[in-house]
Amino acid sequence: MSTSPEPVRPISLEEIEAARARIARTAVRTPLLRLELGAGRPDIRLKLENLQPTNSYKLRGAVNAVAMLTEAARQRGVWTISAGNAGQGVAFAARQAGVPCSVVVIETAPAAKIERMRALGARLVPVPYEVAWTALEERAFPGMDGTFVHPFDNHNFIAGHATMGLEILEDAPESVAVIAAIGGGGLVTGIASAIKARNPRIKVFGAEPETAAPAARSFAEGSPQVFPGWAPSFVDGAGGKSVFPRMWERMREIVDGSIVVSLEQTKQAMRMLAEKTRVIAEGAGALALAAALTGKAGSGPIVAVVSGGNIDLKKFCEIIESTGAFTP
Repeated sequence: MSTSPEPVRPISLEEIEAARARIARTAVRTPLLRLELGAGRPDIRLKLENLQPTNSYKLRGAVNAVAMLTEAARQRGVWTISAGNAGQGVAFAARQAGVPCSVVVIETAPAAKIERMRALGARLVPVPYEVAWTALEERAFPGMDGTFVHPFDNHNFIAGHATMGLEILEDAPESVAVIAAIGGGGLVTGIASAIKARNPRIKVFGAEPETAAPAARSFAEGSPQVFPGWAPSFVDGAGGKSVFPRMWERMREIVDGSIVVSLEQTKQAMRMLAEKTRVIAEGAGALALAAALTGKAGSGPIVAVVSGGNIDLKKFCEIIESTGAFTP
């Protein structure tokens, strides 16, 4: 069953503050850790969203979005589309609410994400990436009759993510830039909604892998773009095939651009996080750090959002062993 989205509108500080109160008993106020890199390197602080109960920032948006549904909408059950992190977030929120949850999941999602969604009680429907992306655009999938919770094009989902922006402003008010990975654009839009409302001088950038960077292309062209030559990679939680026009409408006035990094730079960032902070980050979770290390966001202070840590340990070890230490 297809659902018509509400018109796009800005997210107010009042809505963000309300979301913070609403999710406070579930989502963790994650720490902000300074990354010690030495002289001549950017001053970088890490926002460790991999420490959320589902090991991903998506919990913030999912809990707020499900809580904002009417009782009738919740009782129909909820469903979403995901590579794993949004699916975990919505399944977690649905379990809290005592309602069934289904996830149309990309069939190449890491086993760790699939196992966690099942453990949270979600019914999974595996599909190829192309099918999932089409379903995201159409907001419908055959056999799904419950209430659809879009994993990024959802006002209340984004307002939940925006609570992170408030925390960053409170813990690092001296920041000159914040960087967050872009998949669909909900995370960077939420953070920018909070930060620009309080301090518009702070720059907010996205980060994308070179194999899937439609946002960078959209900022360059001034309109929502499809990324030619899109290719899958271990960065499964970010890097879409296109920027949805509705998400472009949200991003264009409050996000300052998107920094593209190579897969090798992303691997090096994953290794740096493990070596220097003992943090395990998935590919998308390391994108912001990789972007910060390029120097394209300035010398800092920069906050890099470690958006998630859901990666199979065997795959993580393979990636770390296949790359060398960071090289500027």
